[in-house]
Amino acid sequence: MKDLDPVIHAQARLRIMAVLSSVGEGDRITFTRLQEILDMTAGNLSVHLTKLEQAGYVEVVKSFRGRTPSTSAGLTRRGRLAFDDYTAAVRALIDQPKEL
Repeated sequence: MKDLDPVIHAQARLRIMAVLSSVGEGDRITFTRLQEILDMTAGNLSVHLTKLEQAGYVEVVKSFRGRTPSTSAGLTRRGRLAFDDYTAAVRALIDQPKEL
């Protein structure tokens, strides 16, 4: 059985990855909307997004809409594969035969 990816395994990062995996490939969600969905503080979300970005799992894009700054995030191809591997490892752990 494969080990669970420690970058994804932290509860907050797992929740972020789950939400971002539901967004279409190549699409992003705004930081504000992600914060609302996850009910996380801006600082906490930012720290965890940075960790996921450093691992190459998430791409964070900063832009402007007129004069208003906008930040959005989405899974990279590597992030999508890592999340798929993570969920497969969890399923394997749950489904493995139990010896009593």
